Amino acid sequence: MGNSPERPWASKLPNVGTTIFSVMSKLAQVSGAINLSQGFPDFPIDEKLSELTHAAMRAGHNQYAPMPGLASLRDAIAAKVERLYGFGYDPDTEVTVTAGATQALFTAIGAIVQPGDEVVIIDPAYDCYAPAVELFGGTPVHVRLGNDMKFDADALRRAITPRTRMLMINTPHNPAGTILRDADMRAITDILRGTDIFLVSDEVYEHLVFDREQHTSVIRYPELRDRAIVVYSFGKVFHATGWKMGYVLAPKALMAEFRKVHQFNVFSVNTPMQYALAEYLKDPCITRCFRASIKPSATASSSGCALRLSSPCLVRAATSSWRITARSATSPTWSSRSAWPPSTVWQPSRSAHSIRTRHRANACSDSASRSRMKHWTTPLKSYARSKSDTRTEHAPLGECNGQPHLVRR
Repeated sequence: MGNSPERPWASKLPNVGTTIFSVMSKLAQVSGAINLSQGFPDFPIDEKLSELTHAAMRAGHNQYAPMPGLASLRDAIAAKVERLYGFGYDPDTEVTVTAGATQALFTAIGAIVQPGDEVVIIDPAYDCYAPAVELFGGTPVHVRLGNDMKFDADALRRAITPRTRMLMINTPHNPAGTILRDADMRAITDILRGTDIFLVSDEVYEHLVFDREQHTSVIRYPELRDRAIVVYSFGKVFHATGWKMGYVLAPKALMAEFRKVHQFNVFSVNTPMQYALAEYLKDPCITRCFRASIKPSATASSSGCALRLSSPCLVRAATSSWRITARSATSPTWSSRSAWPPSTVWQPSRSAHSIRTRHRANACSDSASRSRMKHWTTPLKSYARSKSDTRTEHAPLGECNGQPHLVRR
């Protein structure tokens, strides 16, 4: 056979080199400097979590886990989210365990972005956003935070075009450290209303909120939630970044597309660690400690402290308040990257129906504070819930009486 001419080849990311995290971490190691470039802690994880991982390995849980994640872990995630943010995702169809948040972000972009699409990114941003968009043929559109490092709604509005397919937001923000507040979320809702733009909300630092503020998740905003893939990280929460464990939440039809890409990316995630996390989250205090973690301790200074979640601690639900949550009337329409049948396409429902939900009393709730049932509606044909569905939307239940263990840095 004769020699074949070499095929021309060009880098898909010609302007990307080694990630800045790797560069700065290496410099810190060589010079003996304190490494502030990468978000990992310098104290150990809870011994109980280590023991649970070892126990899972010894029990033989060392083979592939189910593609979307262990059912017990997805159940625990859904319960935690419902307690904190007042909305119950379906663990079977709307929760997926991932190999960390970066894989989740990459997969979310891969599931939605097609060649020629524009993706609006709020700068400064985590450095994986733009390269992932470019790898899937999209065009990053950069919108800077204001000079005070706060969200600029007018700048975002000017960046939206008919080609915009996705908006990526991050709160609490890495690296600025600022947060999105209720007014910001409402502004984003107004900007996206009536469009077919999807939202990726990177909320991996959900529990690192100070100054008596609370984390404002898109989950609390129905019009945003119905178009959003929301990304979280166990590594950040339990200071186990090397485990590379995270999860995503999304409406059923959108999650189906996410899983199509996920299954050909990593397929499944570390099995013994999933068992450990599922068991760990059964501790009734853990999610209450999540809630307490965004409220500063009276004994903690406003700086120089890192929060360690400890187990067990006392649990008491002081109130159980309920609220009305109206679901949006419009949601994005889109076509699947994998061109599945129209039944999998996410479209607004013209016959959205209200469903009366049954009250599900929490074992810790104060019965005296329960209020009457509320209605909610669903706008998605492929996302409609049956009349037997008993999920409810309610405010977070309970807190820890005991303070989480604070480790002075």
